[in-house]
Amino acid sequence: MATDLDGTLLDSTGTVSARTRRALRRAREAGADIVFVTARPPRSVDPIAAMADVTGTAVCSNGAIVYDLDTREVTSTYALDPAAARKLTETLREALPGVAFAVETGRQILVEPGYTRRVLPDLPYTREVLVACDEDEPIVKLLAWSPAHAVDEMFTAAVAAVDGEAEVTHSGGTGLLEISAPGVTKAGTLAGLCAERGVDPAEVVAFGDMPNDLAVLAFAGAGYAMANAHHMVMAAVERRTLSNDDHGVAAVLERLYA
Repeated sequence: MATDLDGTLLDSTGTVSARTRRALRRAREAGADIVFVTARPPRSVDPIAAMADVTGTAVCSNGAIVYDLDTREVTSTYALDPAAARKLTETLREALPGVAFAVETGRQILVEPGYTRRVLPDLPYTREVLVACDEDEPIVKLLAWSPAHAVDEMFTAAVAAVDGEAEVTHSGGTGLLEISAPGVTKAGTLAGLCAERGVDPAEVVAFGDMPNDLAVLAFAGAGYAMANAHHMVMAAVERRTLSNDDHGVAAVLERLYA
């Protein structure tokens, strides 16, 4: 079972409901391997794993990090080359006037002048720098932010501008794009884990709500879009479940493990 977190496993208050915890426990007891597949970095996955009582492996930062929830260690990192990242920032500044950049390293966020977006849980891990891509830190995600652009419009312009030199996606944040190294996606990293464990894609059930979940939902034998999903996801995915606030993940697991 591969599940996104925000807007999927978590309800709108950021909580794993009691019903969802029961369904996850039932799936584990039946032998399911539960893997979080999220845009979040490891530091913000640990408390959710504890809340959900889930152990094992998490795919973090849109596939750039494989994280062991038991040992709290990063086991694999697929970073964006700094030179390539600098070139991408130049390209995107032309395509999206007024855009500002930050870098997610997996441990902290490096923010350039103009990148004024702040998320309260990340404040202790945020460091202001002049040029984020020039720091001697791994670039697991390049973040491009603009309050002047709608995120879907940003996505369309950025995909055309980078022309395959990076993976561009978003997870619903207002004016926020998330950019990874070429070939690094949630689905690609999940596929690697499945291959290592001898799990066929047909044996995977997956849940998601945002464009960065699309490839995972297509990879899985049974991919479910949440009722609250982005319009791109709703248009592309046939299987549906209830919303995150209506325990949509639990509803499917209860049927599978009745």
